[in-house]
This record gives sequence, structure tokens and C-alpha cells, in this order.
Amino acid sequence: MRLYGIVDESIVDGPGIRLAIFFQGCSHHCFKCHNPNSWDFEKGKEYSIEKIEELIRKDKHIDGVTLTGGDPLDQYEDALSVCKMIKEKFSNLDIILYTGYDFEDVKSNFNEILNYIDYLVDGKFIYEKMDLSLLFKGSSNQRFIDVKKSLKQNKIYEMSDLEINMI
Repeated sequence: MRLYGIVDESIVDGPGIRLAIFFQGCSHHCFKCHNPNSWDFEKGKEYSIEKIEELIRKDKHIDGVTLTGGDPLDQYEDALSVCKMIKEKFSNLDIILYTGYDFEDVKSNFNEILNYIDYLVDGKFIYEKMDLSLLFKGSSNQRFIDVKKSLKQNKIYEMSDLEINMI
């Protein structure tokens, strides 16, 4: 898989202390994106699933893993493999996935990954809707979704800031 980079013990890519995996490549090209260097699918560095596992195993302080980018779903098979490995070998860690796709698109086109992620932050970043007061979101159209509750209830369960802080 091609990655833009990895941040150990991030405190800005979701609640708690997280290993943040930045996938290389993004098809959305959001205006005023905070990470436009991650758009080009040819840049970045190759990582193996074993290397990701090693990084997770070494870090005893993390509460979870965040897949972001770029857009992890633009490298769907690799993102799915990372999520499967985490749930098989590190079941105590939660997984957050950031994507420019809406939950409805993910459910229709990338459905299997929903079985492995705990939370989804969906939707493109829209500069005109940017709001710095939002928790772990860049613009007000984005949603922080509890995937397990959404699948169980068969409707989108968007989490409040209080619920997000309790993760």
C-alpha cells in the first residue's frame, strides 16, 4: 500500500491517543484541503501490512488507529486488509476511518469494510462550511458516525461531541 505517512501517538486524528495512517492518493481534491500533498497516487512510500502491524505492536500507548489520507477508500483493498489485521490481532483497539465518501456511498460500494471499522467520519471537506469548533471534523457537512449502531439500527447514528469524547 502507498502511504503519505504515519503519525505515532496522534491526539488530533480522533479521541484518545491514536496511530494515524495517512493513505496516499485522493480522488476528491477538496478545495483548501489541509493535506493536498496526499492527492497524487504516485507519490508516498510503499508499506507492507507487516510493517503496520509492527508499528501497532510497538506502541503500547495507543487507544486506536485512524485511517485517513488522502482517502483510504481510494486504496480499498489495502485499507480493508489493514482493518482486518487490526481486528484480528489488536481487538482492543478501535478504528476510525476518514473518507470523502458519504456513509451511503460506503455502504453501497465499500460495504465489507463497515464490518471492521468502529467509526466513520464521512463527507468531503467543504471550505465554505469549515468550522473550527467541530470535534474531529473540518466542515459542518461531515458526520462522525458510530458504524456498529448505524448498521444495527439500519439508519445513520451520528455521534454528539459528548459521545465522541467518551470513546
